[in-house]
Amino acid sequence: MINMADIAAGLDTVWVLIAAFLVFFMQAGFGMVEVGFIRAKNATNILTKNFLDFCMASLGFLFFGYAIMFGQGNGFMGLKGWFLIGAESGADVPLYAFWLFQAAFCGAAATIVAGGMAERMKFPAYLIYSFLISALIYPIIGHWVWGGGWLASLGFADFAGSTVVHTTGGIAALVGTIMLKPRAGKYRADGSPNMIAGHNIPLASLGVFILWFGWFGFNPGSTLGVGNGELIARVAINTNLGAAAGGVGAMGIIWALTRKADLSIAMNGALAGLVAVTAPCAFIDPWAAIVIGLVGGVVVVFGARFLDKLKIDDPVGAVPVHGLNGIWGTIAIGLFGKSSLGVAHDGLFYGGGLTQLGIQLAGALSVAAFVLVGMGIVFKLIDLTIGLRVSVEEEYRGLDIGEHGMQSYSGFQIIN
Repeated sequence: MINMADIAAGLDTVWVLIAAFLVFFMQAGFGMVEVGFIRAKNATNILTKNFLDFCMASLGFLFFGYAIMFGQGNGFMGLKGWFLIGAESGADVPLYAFWLFQAAFCGAAATIVAGGMAERMKFPAYLIYSFLISALIYPIIGHWVWGGGWLASLGFADFAGSTVVHTTGGIAALVGTIMLKPRAGKYRADGSPNMIAGHNIPLASLGVFILWFGWFGFNPGSTLGVGNGELIARVAINTNLGAAAGGVGAMGIIWALTRKADLSIAMNGALAGLVAVTAPCAFIDPWAAIVIGLVGGVVVVFGARFLDKLKIDDPVGAVPVHGLNGIWGTIAIGLFGKSSLGVAHDGLFYGGGLTQLGIQLAGALSVAAFVLVGMGIVFKLIDLTIGLRVSVEEEYRGLDIGEHGMQSYSGFQIIN
């Protein structure tokens, strides 16, 4: 006799696993975006960091991260389930399926930082950072929001990770790139920026399409089951509209400012829209997703320009795309969220007043502050021990040769 409950449970498990596979594939997207936006002499280095990121994230999240994020504990962190021993699933799917889905998210948060610190960070230092953010920093924030921690108890909402994944990764990238200081030759004596062009825009474009595709696992997969088709469809359409509006918004702004239709800016705009809509995608109507994405596109353009004024060298735009838009998307729930769609209180534009907006602001600022302090300590300890930055000679020659003893493009450099 067919057991419908078993079939439903099996379908939910398959859905979560497919979503996990899509989020894993986003690692390739991040790799292609980052390698396209940097110089050829550092291509192998950034791809190696992306590759090892998921390795370190998988191990760190297995050993310590899952227990801290979803284990029983207190409002700050979980304290049970180390190495998954005695751990329980955080959803109505088997533990291993839920773990894999969450591990893929952890890897995404870790790899965001690679782009912001590209072209001048030591590879061993990066591996240590990657393990520590995956095993400790990211899981603590995840516990606050998704593990029953103190932000969850306040009614804070983040459906798929604008805060947990993107604000964490983006602010970590900000801390890292400030501590590393700019790449050699990035800024002139008067403080104005020199253009250091990426070496392969087609690869970057492929990466954005992969990320956009993978986001349909990232956001709809966060439903953690197939039982609510309307919710899955709403999350999917809002995800797509946020990306489209972000691309249009960024393109429109840069076109107006420079009279050039800059593809790289449009691509970062689409990613900004995706990041911004990730938190509210389940709680808003499609028109709101368009507005949120448009604003995200504007934020990424002016955010990048503001960083340049501060001489903060972010080669791929990790901070404005993920950090600033992670915060914007989190706050947007307090403006456009609807209690009828699952958020605790109606947003400001639906007559709910400032309650949800205040909760979202408090959560976003708390997470940003924790990452600033936590990652500041991590990067400082690494710098005091093995050092963060490669030598001047190695930076000029390229990290591919100095760190890995190989070239991405045969014959590109004269080694001897």
